[in-house]
Amino acid sequence: MSGATRAQEFVESHRRDGGEDLFGIAEIAEEFGISTRTIRFYESKGLLSPRRINGARVLNRRDRARLVLILRAKAIGSSLAVIKQYLDLYGAHGEGRASQLKFVIERTEAAIADLDARRRNIETTLAELRVINQVSRKQYAALKASK
Repeated sequence: MSGATRAQEFVESHRRDGGEDLFGIAEIAEEFGISTRTIRFYESKGLLSPRRINGARVLNRRDRARLVLILRAKAIGSSLAVIKQYLDLYGAHGEGRASQLKFVIERTEAAIADLDARRRNIETTLAELRVINQVSRKQYAALKASK
């Protein structure tokens, strides 16, 4: 019997015994549509801390929740360094939740301000382009009419 098979059997028995839910790395990777390599990469960056059972990586509910946060944060453009900073604020037992919320408030306010500024710049550029387009159309029409 392979180490992975033994680990999977352990995971299944652990679930049946009412203990802490454990998930195999392949199971989590499939659930979230990512590769096992991605999970190992997040582990190497200190974002996840899977346990090893018979040599196989096993994630618990906390690791799974952290992975959800990592994937959400990546989807909105956060760097791994920022994600790690956020996750590390939580602490071992959630004692840093207030710090996490303050961090999120500061980061989102900055992102909102940045996007608002970009939107204003885009609106200004669009208005300028529309004027240029209208003037150019009139000049082109006048040139064609004079020929």
